[in-house]
Amino acid sequence: MKIAHIVSTFPPYFGGMGNVCFNQVKELAKLGHDVTVFTPWRGERFPFQNENFKIHYLWPLLRYGNAALVPEIFIHLENFDIIHLHYPFIGGAEIIFFKKIFSLTPVILQYQMDFALPGFFRLFSSIYNRSFNWWIMEKVEKIIVSSYDYAKESKYLSYLLEENKEKVVEIPHGVDLEFFKPDKKNKKLLKKYNLPTKDKIILFVGTLDRAHYFKGVDILLEAFSRINNSFPLTSLIIIGEGELKLKYEKLAGKLKIINKVKFLGKIPQEEMSDHYNLADIFVLPSINHNESFGLVLVEAMACGKPCIASNLAGVRTVVDNNKTGFLVKPNQPKDLAEKIEILLANDDLAKKMGEIGRKKVEEKYSLKNVVKKLEELYKNVKSSFAR
Repeated sequence: MKIAHIVSTFPPYFGGMGNVCFNQVKELAKLGHDVTVFTPWRGERFPFQNENFKIHYLWPLLRYGNAALVPEIFIHLENFDIIHLHYPFIGGAEIIFFKKIFSLTPVILQYQMDFALPGFFRLFSSIYNRSFNWWIMEKVEKIIVSSYDYAKESKYLSYLLEENKEKVVEIPHGVDLEFFKPDKKNKKLLKKYNLPTKDKIILFVGTLDRAHYFKGVDILLEAFSRINNSFPLTSLIIIGEGELKLKYEKLAGKLKIINKVKFLGKIPQEEMSDHYNLADIFVLPSINHNESFGLVLVEAMACGKPCIASNLAGVRTVVDNNKTGFLVKPNQPKDLAEKIEILLANDDLAKKMGEIGRKKVEEKYSLKNVVKKLEELYKNVKSSFAR
C-alpha cells in the first residue's frame, strides 16, 4: 500500500508523537509498504539515512510552537491508499479535513492526546475542540487511540464510544524490543557524566519546551529534594531540551540539589537504550490529561526498569500499580518522593518490578505486533472504502 503519515513533529525533534510516527513508518516500510511522512520543516533533517520510508518537509506559512499552517500539503496527497493523520496537528489537520471533502482517499486519525492549552490560550483550545475537533472526527473513517481508558476519560472522545464505538480502535504504542532491552550500566557514560558508581540513578526523559509543560519536571525536582538527605547516594538525570530547561535548572539551584541533578539535553535516539540502562528507577510525573500514554514508560520498561508515573487515564494502562512500578497522585511531590524512597530502599522489589515490566512489554507493546494490527486496520479500511 501507498501510505501517507501526517505529523506535526518528527525526529530529530524530541517528542512522543514524532517517535510514535517514526516507529510506525519504520516498521511499515520493513513490511514492504510505500510510506511517506509529511511534516513541517523545523531546521533539522531526519538523522538516519538507511530507513526505507520517505520524508517530505512542508514549509509553514505560519508557525507557533508545534502548530504550523501548511496548505501545500493539499496538493501532495494524490494517489495514496491511506492517509494517516497524527492528531492534534493545528494548521495541518484543517488542510486534511478540506482534502477529505474533495478526495476519495480514506483517512485514519490517530488521536494522540486532547488538545488543551494552559492559561490565556485555554479559551482558544476549548473553542477549537468544540468546533473543528468534532468535524474532523466525524469525517474520518477510523480513530486510533492508545487505550480505551484514555478515550473514556476524554470529553472529546467519550461520546464516540457511546454513539459509534466501532469507529474507535485501540492500538497501543510499540517499541523495538531488539533495541530497547536490559543491559549493564555503561561505564563510559557514567564517567562522561561524572556519575558516582555507587549512586542510584533516577531518570526522566521528555521534551522541555512549552508544548510539553505538563511533564511535571518541577514536581520531580521538588520530590527529589525531599529524598536527597535520606538517600545521599542518589542522582537525578533529566534528558530533554527546550526553552523550559533554564527554568528547571534555576529551580534545582533554588532547591539546593543542582549538584545532584544532571541536565543532559537531547540525546540521539541510537543512544537512548544505553541511557535508560543507566537508571535504577524511571519517573514520569505528568500533571494532567495531556499525557495520554507515555511511550517513554514503555521504553524504560523494555529496559527492565521499575517505573513511577502519575495516575492518569491512559498512563495507568502502561504502569500496573504495585506490579511494574507505582502510580502516584498528579501534582503531589510528597507522594512521588515516598514511592521513590520505597524503590531506593528495596533493590529486590525494584528488580522484580523491572522484570515484570519487561515481560509486559514483550506481551503487549512489541512494535512488530502493534504495527501488524495497524496494517490490518489499513487493509480493512481500504477494503470497506472500495465497496
